[in-house]
Amino acid sequence: MFNKIDEPGIRSFREREFASTMASSSFVELRNTLPSHVDIISPFVDQQMRFLARFPRANANTFEIELALREALANAIVHGNREHPHKLVYVKCRCTTQGDVSITITDEGRGFNDDAVPDPTSPGNRQRTYGRGIYLIRTLMDEVAFEQGGSVVHMHKRANATSDIARKTQ
Repeated sequence: MFNKIDEPGIRSFREREFASTMASSSFVELRNTLPSHVDIISPFVDQQMRFLARFPRANANTFEIELALREALANAIVHGNREHPHKLVYVKCRCTTQGDVSITITDEGRGFNDDAVPDPTSPGNRQRTYGRGIYLIRTLMDEVAFEQGGSVVHMHKRANATSDIARKTQ
């Protein structure tokens, strides 16, 4: 673990904001490169969750993080890379000693306009069997930002934070 004050290669305000959140404490970061095969999602997420389990303060949010990670990976592989066998998905997972978790997923696809994604909770979309992934990611994580035309998603979960779902059921 080490302190990171400045991250070279930060290209945007949002990345800088995520980096500054993480810079105030020690952290561990894992970087992985995955093939564009949906069958890799479950074993990879299981591995990431075992990594996060080492940080007791992050443990309170494991369900939210796990589901958001699964959805983001599925989106990157299926919609971003269109399961192209030569395209890759890049995952960066950072956990602070305080339990904050930051995950960035980058695919090699063309991206999408996240503002154009229909709201799955609107009456006309409730019966659809698709289109809930981004909604779930935004609901479960504390911060979500899309960049590079939607090919990059930054997700952040604060330690011991409750998701929108948990807050609505209280």
